[in-house]
Amino acid sequence: MKDSPHFYFSVFKTAAGKFSLAVNSQGAVVATAFGGRESLESRLKGGVLRSDSRKTADARAQVVAWFKGKRRDFSIALSPSGSTFQKKVWAALEKIPFGSTRSYGDVARAVGSAPRAVGRANAANPICLIVPCHRVIGADGSLTGFAFGEGVKRRLLAFEAA
Repeated sequence: MKDSPHFYFSVFKTAAGKFSLAVNSQGAVVATAFGGRESLESRLKGGVLRSDSRKTADARAQVVAWFKGKRRDFSIALSPSGSTFQKKVWAALEKIPFGSTRSYGDVARAVGSAPRAVGRANAANPICLIVPCHRVIGADGSLTGFAFGEGVKRRLLAFEAA
């Protein structure tokens, strides 16, 4: 039996509430969540979490700077677990500029797929905020499909619009 991977995590406060993130042994982000350890564990596909604020310092600093309005994007390495198609969708999400939104249909056209498939991939994104799934909205402008609720999504989009 293969040993479970070990990830390092920290939980900290942001303007949108408690936020948690996990990195692998190389320091690449593998998952993020609004909430504490339990929320983060639900985003990971297995693995052992160990609290380590030193190993998560770079990623944490970038998230904190984002919430302080000192950065609009992220330069930290990412290592999400997902299918080839999911990773293609997540790469498209990273191209949505700060302060902008795209519909599921817009993203589907960008990756050559259907909106429902994009919606499923978006919902499976383990790295919220850094991979900005909150910037994807319904074709009618509705704030659909955010794992942490419409209120958090609304706050993130309002923050970017300010």
